[in-house]
Amino acid sequence: MQNKTPTEVKLRKRSNTLELIYSDGSLVEFTSEFLRVHSPSAEVRGHGKGQEVLQAGKRNVKLKTVAPVGNYALKLEFDDGHNSGIFSWDYLASLSQDKKTLWDDYLLKLEKAGKTREPAPLDSQIIEIKPLKN
Repeated sequence: MQNKTPTEVKLRKRSNTLELIYSDGSLVEFTSEFLRVHSPSAEVRGHGKGQEVLQAGKRNVKLKTVAPVGNYALKLEFDDGHNSGIFSWDYLASLSQDKKTLWDDYLLKLEKAGKTREPAPLDSQIIEIKPLKN
């Protein structure tokens, strides 16, 4: 992949993947989960070194929309509401180049933190509200 700008971008809903196709015929594929946990947004990366926020429970996250940002990036919207990361062509190329290492590091960080890729059970997302007294 010499040129970092893809000639085609495809969102594959069935396989929950984003495909980037380049002029030399090469193809790069990312799962929605991979892109979500490696979002370049401040919500994920923080505002500086050491401020990264580990993204857990994202195994089933899906890409809802993919939109171009000028000629240099994609804006991705995920079904968990995350939509603040701008994925530049350079950033996507670096993700592609280091995909296995990044994924392995992510899994190790989850394990060390005692967290999982699985979403929280629905029961744990319910907040009990006590009746108000008159």
